[in-house]
Amino acid sequence: MRLLTILIFLSVSAVAQQIKLVDVAWIEQMKANQSDTIYVINFWATWCKPCVAELPVFEKLGAEYAESNVKVLLVSTDMRKELNARLKSFVTEKQLKQQVLLMNEVNADKWINQVNADWSGAIPATWIIRGKTGFANFVEGEMNEEELRAILEKAKHNNIK
Repeated sequence: MRLLTILIFLSVSAVAQQIKLVDVAWIEQMKANQSDTIYVINFWATWCKPCVAELPVFEKLGAEYAESNVKVLLVSTDMRKELNARLKSFVTEKQLKQQVLLMNEVNADKWINQVNADWSGAIPATWIIRGKTGFANFVEGEMNEEELRAILEKAKHNNIK
């Protein structure tokens, strides 16, 4: 029985992803990025029902575009102290495959306006950017697959800098 418990723990640990901590400097790097990659950045939290409800849309999109220049990033706004107790187990339980990051800023006012000056701070919120063309789109509130795909298509066909 003990061996079985150890094997189960090891198999769960093997699929768990590393959650990178990011801060306002990361946001500035994303804004300054000049690559052709389209970043779909979703700000969410484990306690936010609309956030959790839309996660499968981002997972599906990320899997579908895995071999293209589209990268989905799931930025958790949970508190840093919840990283080990809540966030890691949530990511494992929900089998999230897209890269999960944790916003490591105590003061939300310090970074929210860096993403978008009109953002009230409510989540979920999604920021889609393509540095090479200067494309940027921000949506505050829950998104469905159709809405997300429409914005992604705009980003893919935008070639203006």
